Amino acid sequence: MPQDTFTLRLIARELDGALKGGKINKIVEPKKEELSLFVYTGRGSLKLTINASAGDCGVYFTEDTQENPPAPLGFCMLLRKHLLGAKIQEIALDGFERILVIKCFCVSDFSACERELRCEIMGKYSNVILTEKGVILGALKTTSIDENFRRAILAGAKYMPPAKQDKVDPSDKAALKQLLKAPPAGELAHFLFTQIAGLAPVTAEQIAAGYAGGDLASYVYDFIFSDEISPCVKEGAGGDFYARYVNGAKRFETLSEAQSYFYGKKRAEKLFSGEQRRLLSAVSAQKKKQQKKLAQTREKLLASASFEENRIKGELLNANLYALKRGMKECELLDFYDEAGRIRKIALDETLSPAQNAQSYFKKYRKQKRAREFLLPQEAETEGEIDYLESLEAQLSAAENMDDLRSLKEEMEESKLLPSAENAKGAKNKRQAEIPYRRYEKDGFVILAGRNNLQNDRLVKGSAPNDLWLHTQKYHSCHVVIKTEGKEPPVGVIEYAAALCVRHSGAKGGGKVPVDYCPVRFVKKPRGAKAGFVTYSEYSTILVDSQSFQFVER
Repeated sequence: MPQDTFTLRLIARELDGALKGGKINKIVEPKKEELSLFVYTGRGSLKLTINASAGDCGVYFTEDTQENPPAPLGFCMLLRKHLLGAKIQEIALDGFERILVIKCFCVSDFSACERELRCEIMGKYSNVILTEKGVILGALKTTSIDENFRRAILAGAKYMPPAKQDKVDPSDKAALKQLLKAPPAGELAHFLFTQIAGLAPVTAEQIAAGYAGGDLASYVYDFIFSDEISPCVKEGAGGDFYARYVNGAKRFETLSEAQSYFYGKKRAEKLFSGEQRRLLSAVSAQKKKQQKKLAQTREKLLASASFEENRIKGELLNANLYALKRGMKECELLDFYDEAGRIRKIALDETLSPAQNAQSYFKKYRKQKRAREFLLPQEAETEGEIDYLESLEAQLSAAENMDDLRSLKEEMEESKLLPSAENAKGAKNKRQAEIPYRRYEKDGFVILAGRNNLQNDRLVKGSAPNDLWLHTQKYHSCHVVIKTEGKEPPVGVIEYAAALCVRHSGAKGGGKVPVDYCPVRFVKKPRGAKAGFVTYSEYSTILVDSQSFQFVER
């Protein structure tokens, strides 16, 4: 990301214009490496986020709300002690370094002083350090003398800036002119990035792309220190925000807006993927547990599969007691249950009488029969539980936004797959009602799709008998209903709704997928069935490829 000195200088200028003279009236630390300062400027309150994490480091405005930890972290408490109520005097760079300095005038009942919040935006080395008269009061990330004898970051130590790179400072015109007195023979962008301090590769590429000959040193200096700005955000894989426009990017009025949009979207994507992984992990763990239970059940069923054999052996022994004696290890008897009349060999316990041997086989038979009467329903129940978990897995994988995940999370709480976040049943029901079905429109027909199995059940139950119901064949998917209002939906509408089913299903890899559809009156929910499970009849099947359609949720 281009959090280089070139970009930070323009960011500092914007922040200074927006926050200069403002009063810090709230400080929070929602995450370990992130701070938020709420600054009242007279025109309203602005939320300034300072992020020192490796991937999202930067200083920018945000509007989103985050849950704060139950107890404030140590550095947050320190900042509240020293900066609450402080007036922002200036926001500027420290020379031409990636250090943005927020200068504050702090007044208490007993003193008045100037303090600086130094935001070092340096990737994985990013940090936030509070100083007074060049002495460190505290830092977001501390290091001892043992860890870094050249630059200790701890309370009471003298603040020392990070060691400078062995590169030319572009603000030094003489040094820049000497470096660029003859354009390099190799690639210009790479040369600028490796030889000039404070430039990200993308900035060096923009400078090289705009150079059309002439005095290179003057051109580079003017580019870096120009106040020209055309903020934008390039979305998609490898996207970023930029101070100068790049092809295919979305324009913004200010760099602060571009940053806010970029980081807000990145934060939302990170939150979504994190929550999705968490819920999938919970489902996967339960699925493995049920699969292990099913394997154990089937192993026991396999062990009891000979129960009828034991009954037959017992009856054959009873029918031939007159021909058997105590002490026999085995016997061969005519099997009158076998149509071919074959001889059956039966093992005997030589310490038991023939009658006792027969009763032993009957005892085994009764024990195995009871076990099977218990295990067979357990096998069916476990198979149903695994099928239900696979439906949740498919819906979580197909989720597209936080509403989808929130509705699935509620279902998982209700199914005891997650601890319930709400103790009050009324509060939970109210929260569920706030999440609507997915709603689409096609050629005048309204199409609704459930976000989870509970919504699937409610959707079917609340639909008219002649509405058209759709579900993928052989795959778990959301339930989709076309609201017909007594009209016959054309093939195009049915194809669109079927493709919607495929999109929110466990079908992977594209290609045509079979989707069944029928009027809602032919869809039934068996008594005691899991949420989302139905049976249906009088259906037709259509093959669709969801990648051939574009969907816009209304």
